[in-house]
Amino acid sequence: MQTRKLGNSSLEVSALGLGCMGMSFAYGPAPDKKEMINLLRSAYEKGITFFDTAECYGPYLNEELLGEALAPFRDKVVIATKFGFLEGDTKKGLDSRPEWIRESIEGSLKRLNIDVIDLYYQHRVDPNVPIEDVAGTIKDLIQEGKVKHFGLSEAGVESIRRAHAVQPVTALQSEYSLWWRNPEEEILPVLEELGIGFVPFSPLGRGFLTAKIDENTQFDSTDFRNTLPRFTPEARKANQTLVNLLSKIAADKGATNAQVALAWILAQKPWIAPIPGTTKLHRLEENLGAIDLKLSSEDLAAIENASKITIEGSRYPEHLQKITGK
Repeated sequence: MQTRKLGNSSLEVSALGLGCMGMSFAYGPAPDKKEMINLLRSAYEKGITFFDTAECYGPYLNEELLGEALAPFRDKVVIATKFGFLEGDTKKGLDSRPEWIRESIEGSLKRLNIDVIDLYYQHRVDPNVPIEDVAGTIKDLIQEGKVKHFGLSEAGVESIRRAHAVQPVTALQSEYSLWWRNPEEEILPVLEELGIGFVPFSPLGRGFLTAKIDENTQFDSTDFRNTLPRFTPEARKANQTLVNLLSKIAADKGATNAQVALAWILAQKPWIAPIPGTTKLHRLEENLGAIDLKLSSEDLAAIENASKITIEGSRYPEHLQKITGK
């Protein structure tokens, strides 16, 4: 497995991480716990050392799952988790008050069955709490030995700069893929300037770029994608053009859509480590194939040209858009 360093930090992770949210949250009924433990341990055996969770995934269930699954090789993996929602519940709104961060971390350490969190993200910027107070609290937790590295999720340029001035930010986690390239405009240049790593979530467009979803796909009633404007049947039909072009490039390379989409991200910068999520072993193995897939300059130019299509639909409904990019 190839490894990458996140920005200028000392934090080294597998080139491809594993996003664990879907194992207990957001994408329909949670899969069998034993199966997910086996999947997590298989991921480690196949070289993945970077695992991403959050207290609100469940809430709490996902951290407990990782705590149990990764216990046998805790000192060999990097565990990232997140704080920032009141009582770990997305429905209760944002809360990054210093006292709540301190309460959150104690719960996360216990559930993950660890003594220190490798990478601790603020899940979303809280407009009611100065980012300097958040960064200062994490700085204190680092000095106390409870956190190794500070991260932000879906933060905007101003928040990144202000936080970084108080406590160096090791990584930013935000959505980034061939059908959401917005970070290229302002975020990536600032990360490069400040020496901050980038951890893209949903690098496969929440599954859409894999060519396994079309306008006729029916999601479970509890699946988060039912609420996303980009996943209406009409938007999926319109956006199929990008998937078709990706399929053509994949066929020419003897690869799958997922592998090309991930290889494209890996080719952008050496300090980017995407975290595709899955609940299936064969998909995990497929995704890992992206690491050895070399895209030539001609391939990258073809993908660049193909991805200039206008994408239909916002990535979030309006109320969720308001808490991103702050």
